[in-house]
Amino acid sequence: MPAMTMHFDLVDLRLMVHIADANSMTRGAEFSFISLPAASTRIKNLEESIGTKLLYRTSQGVTLTPPGQAFVAHARMVQSQIEHLRGDMQEYVQGIKGHVRVFANTTSLGEFLPPVLRHYLRRNPDVNIDLRERPSHDIVRAVTEGQTDIGIVAGLVRTENLETLPYRRDRLVLVVPRGHPLDGQMQIDFADTLDLDYVGLQESTAIHAFLRQASDQLHRPIKQRIQVSNFETACRMIESGVGVGVLPESAASRHAQAMAIALVPLSDAWSVREMKICVRSLEALPSFAQELVELLVADAQGQLKFD
Repeated sequence: MPAMTMHFDLVDLRLMVHIADANSMTRGAEFSFISLPAASTRIKNLEESIGTKLLYRTSQGVTLTPPGQAFVAHARMVQSQIEHLRGDMQEYVQGIKGHVRVFANTTSLGEFLPPVLRHYLRRNPDVNIDLRERPSHDIVRAVTEGQTDIGIVAGLVRTENLETLPYRRDRLVLVVPRGHPLDGQMQIDFADTLDLDYVGLQESTAIHAFLRQASDQLHRPIKQRIQVSNFETACRMIESGVGVGVLPESAASRHAQAMAIALVPLSDAWSVREMKICVRSLEALPSFAQELVELLVADAQGQLKFD
């Protein structure tokens, strides 16, 4: 039996995504700026071309079949790549020769990346970087799906389908005001801190999501008194007695040199976090993106000298 040849139209991809988002053929057609009969015909032809149903049709609307779910997942990836293509081409027109997308966890973004990226951008004035903070699990998914070129993750996340390189090691510590009853304690379980008032980072940060997950596993909430946007502000709030916080040791140690705060190691195994650089394929990255990976590794090994 000859192999089936499939041809996919970008309009069909966009239509399927809109139908999936709206759970409605009518609304999906509206969002795609085509008529309902035209949309129905397109979906019918697409299903015939693939050889399977993509939608369950009911009186309440439409839902995706398993093949439909797979189709929409790939359609979203294609749309994302097209958007990146548009952006990259516009930058080439404006004189930019390259574009690197980097997703990083909170600690690497705040503590380790700034001097490396400054060094890299000075060496590569015709390259732009799109840098975003994400939780590690989201970073792995983004690298796998091609939404970003380079990811920096921490902790126990599954990266089997990606190429990884060791980056840095950091640990989360409890930060308390100097003179607090826990000041000087050798270590403490995270569970034993949950009766205390907390100074937390904003919900959009990766560390907030990580600690929320840890507290959920203990079936206990974090008593968050205030949320702040960065490590320095968190340390200042802790110093003033608003509450305690869990922060990366690298950041807390730096701020402890100028603030009246103390660090208490957490005894939980997850508090020690190995960071990794992950890519889908290092060899497939453009040379300017490979150069950035090389600089990150060199910096982590103490081999990079900044201007």
